[in-house]
Amino acid sequence: MDKIDLILLKYGEIALKGLNKPLFERKLENNIKSRLESLGRFSVRRAQSTIYVKPLEEGIDMLEAIERLKKIFGIVNICPVRKCEKDMDAILKTAVDCINSEPVPKKTFKVEARREDKKFPLNSPQLCAKLGGQILASIPDLKVDVHNPGMTVMVEIRDEAYVYTSKIKGAGGMPIGTNGKASILLSGGIDSPVAGYMIAKRGVEIEAVHFHSHPYTSDRAKEKVIDLAKIMSEYCGKIKLHIVPFTDIQLEIIDKCPKNFLTIIMRRIMMRIAEKISVREGSQALITGESIGQVASQTMESLAVTNSAVDMPVFRPLIGMDKEEIVEISKKIGAFETSILPYEDCCTIFVPKHPKTKPNLKEIEDAETALVNIDELIDRAIEDTEVQCVMRNS
Repeated sequence: MDKIDLILLKYGEIALKGLNKPLFERKLENNIKSRLESLGRFSVRRAQSTIYVKPLEEGIDMLEAIERLKKIFGIVNICPVRKCEKDMDAILKTAVDCINSEPVPKKTFKVEARREDKKFPLNSPQLCAKLGGQILASIPDLKVDVHNPGMTVMVEIRDEAYVYTSKIKGAGGMPIGTNGKASILLSGGIDSPVAGYMIAKRGVEIEAVHFHSHPYTSDRAKEKVIDLAKIMSEYCGKIKLHIVPFTDIQLEIIDKCPKNFLTIIMRRIMMRIAEKISVREGSQALITGESIGQVASQTMESLAVTNSAVDMPVFRPLIGMDKEEIVEISKKIGAFETSILPYEDCCTIFVPKHPKTKPNLKEIEDAETALVNIDELIDRAIEDTEVQCVMRNS
């Protein structure tokens, strides 16, 4: 990949959207332009279910462009290509150059071809056969292996001929902004960034709500969450992060409520605050990183009692996953090393020794009646919320 003329981007699900397909394509185009903007000027256009990304100035870091494209939802494959004229001599020369540019020489190959321009005299099988024979004649050390090739030379005949030997896997999913907006309750742990990533992959725009209990949680804990939001933004796009001061509410709950109810009541109040912020910001659902049975507040009974605190839908994409599966995704998206930094969040500093694992809604609601000032405290916390717009590579 020492020379890249442009990048062809292929998508999957978008092609099945029928009359709505142009809406999804336009959104994907806009997301691509936004993510590449700080690297330099690019032309981004689409034709025949493919998006063409072409640099418009010298010196652009195309490898960095590919790294960013790999994290844009909606893209299935990324193809760094060389272009040439639509004649066999030019195609052969370009193919040989691509083969010789491979960082590790390959012993076997096959040719794949796609003819979008039906005026080209050879159809796809004929092009594969002829180009394969010419490559063998030009590079005698190579052998053909159509079942398990060391390298695949791909040729697409479109407005020009495009030749490439590398097809890079994209993030898949749907373009951000095509399926509404939701708010993730973002802690400093492993689970919630993964939950936000998984919902964003379905095209949902993400906002984030974090609860900070100064001075019981440090500024380092707050910076850790900001860093996690930045990591998520590489996939989710710009994230509006709401940092809610939660200390007064926590102290009120600790003072007025039974100790074994603390976790579930704090969780219910967090959900109420997140819902109020979400309604104001236009979000249509809440997202959490909960998984059944992982901790005491994530039993079936606890989740039902938590849900009853809000009217908004609550998405839990990790609900049936075990910790190893969640950690694997956390590492894949680059969040794991930040998530395990030893700075506690507000959910871990006041954990009771014996939390209620099978709460009854009525007994929880009865306990909450002692919080006579809770509505005032909630309104004050929302009013004092710090808001940051977070984006890496901006």
